Amino acid sequence: MTVKAVLWDLGNVLIDWQPAQLYRQHFDDEAELRHFLDNVCNMDWHVHHDRGVPMAENRKSLIAQYPHYEKQIRLWETGLADMVTGTLPGTPEAIEALHARDVPQYALTNMPAEWIDWVVESFPSMSRMRDVVVSGHEGVVKPEPEIYAITAQRLPHAPGEVLFFDDRMKNVEAARAYGFLAEQFIDGDKLHADLRTHGLL
Repeated sequence: MTVKAVLWDLGNVLIDWQPAQLYRQHFDDEAELRHFLDNVCNMDWHVHHDRGVPMAENRKSLIAQYPHYEKQIRLWETGLADMVTGTLPGTPEAIEALHARDVPQYALTNMPAEWIDWVVESFPSMSRMRDVVVSGHEGVVKPEPEIYAITAQRLPHAPGEVLFFDDRMKNVEAARAYGFLAEQFIDGDKLHADLRTHGLL
């Protein structure tokens, strides 16, 4: 089946998201910073935001448990701009090259509802996306099959006509299991090679 469209993950495919970059401005000790990101504002806690739980609600119990970190916990919602270092080399160029060839492009991201507007406004590449499926709006996250089903319903292409890029192999495998073509994003060189292999560049 011919590839007719590209579906992009956003975090660490287009956008270089590094929470430690924000928190280095608020911790003097690197060991304490690592402890905070591993045990307080960690990914097990953050995934609830990706599922659509409001940050204002999700932080209440964490602040109660770690009151001395209240300021840092609240920064998780408001400090996104300082968590992002920019874009990943090669991805914006690929998006522009595909746009020049009239290849339809879409995005599928695990992201809190509170963050997506800033991302859309801050990165010119987002203007090339014809639709963006956001886990925080849908209440399910990759690699759960439900979010691929939602995406398949939203896109005007059969899954087998869509090439998906994600940095996490478990998300790539789940997309393939649903019927999408999918490749793991490693770096810009592999991305461009994969696009050429699939006849898109």
